[in-house]
Amino acid sequence: MGYEFLAHTAEIGVRAWGKDLAEAFAEAARGMFAVMYEADSVGEALVRQVEVSAPDPEALLVEWLNALLYRATVDHAVFGRFDVTVEPPKDGGEWRLKATVYGEPVDPNRHRFGLEVKAATYHGLRVQTADGRAEVQVILDV
Repeated sequence: MGYEFLAHTAEIGVRAWGKDLAEAFAEAARGMFAVMYEADSVGEALVRQVEVSAPDPEALLVEWLNALLYRATVDHAVFGRFDVTVEPPKDGGEWRLKATVYGEPVDPNRHRFGLEVKAATYHGLRVQTADGRAEVQVILDV
């Protein structure tokens, strides 16, 4: 019987910021795709709508990034531009995020593969707003 600690290197963190939550969430998405692909430029041949909701901004960030991972997997796509709107709860409801995302099918000649991101996690999750600035931090399971 016993136990031991194992080094775990299957995660990478992304910290992103902007003037508000919408910008910070868009930058977090750009950061996540930069982990997955080294792309000089991403076209906009694919346009998708993404909507998620959650009880708080932290959970909203995780839902957002995981929805993008799902969309990228289903479409075999890389996304590079994110037009995001974040709405606070109304009448005791949930936080809502609506986005139009732009990308293109993955092309191995143009998009060099980086790390495979499996999921955005709640570990080390942080969302802060103050003084006209929003900053988010998320750990990605790779």
